Amino acid sequence: MVFSMGRAYQNRKLSMAKTSDMKAKVYSRYSREIYVCAKGGIEPAGNLALGVLIDRAKKDQVPAHVIDKALEKAAGGGGEDFAVARYEGYGPGSTMVIVDCLSDNPNRTFGDVRICFNKVKAKIGTVGSVSHMFDHCAIFAFTGDDEDVVLEALMDADVDVTDIEVSDGKVTVFAPHTEYAKTKSALKAAFPDIDLDVDEVQFVPQTSTVLEGEDIVLFEKFLELLNYLDDVQNVFHNAEYSLDD
Repeated sequence: MVFSMGRAYQNRKLSMAKTSDMKAKVYSRYSREIYVCAKGGIEPAGNLALGVLIDRAKKDQVPAHVIDKALEKAAGGGGEDFAVARYEGYGPGSTMVIVDCLSDNPNRTFGDVRICFNKVKAKIGTVGSVSHMFDHCAIFAFTGDDEDVVLEALMDADVDVTDIEVSDGKVTVFAPHTEYAKTKSALKAAFPDIDLDVDEVQFVPQTSTVLEGEDIVLFEKFLELLNYLDDVQNVFHNAEYSLDD
């Protein structure tokens, strides 16, 4: 098994750290996502995706009142009608970028995202222009150091494992996004006391583009511009660089 995804995933997490330190933004994005998800049922026991989302929000220290308000809003019906919107393109330094949004006005959102691309002389593309260079993965990370035991447990459950990485006392499992529920169930069945540090579905780049000099400055500006938009939920990219540069 070739361990190729983990480094790119960790790098993305590091490079996005700067754009995730605004608590109000984090709360707002979780509130919107919980509201949309809860439209399918406000009880986590009967809505697996909602339960996962609430757990993730709590780990990111989103206050209970923010979560409760979003659930109450969904239970009341009506309100905004948000839809998933995904945009792709090429960022500074020929990086590949996917921008996931929740929007109640796709035309406005597209215009706002396009402006972010234009401001850093980047180019927004068509659907599928870069996403074929990313793997849509379910990702789980937890404390451990025995890759073989984890792999055996997942194979016994007939999970289509894409990759397993062991580093610094953490095991990271990658599987196709369509295998999310199956993978999580297998891990919980094999390791009843498991505490998942990461429990997400992400776009993981198949290759990385190393940025240097001015391209790093432009890329950081690009992320900040996207982060400013209320409709943007996640940004996935293949940029690799040191934040100390």
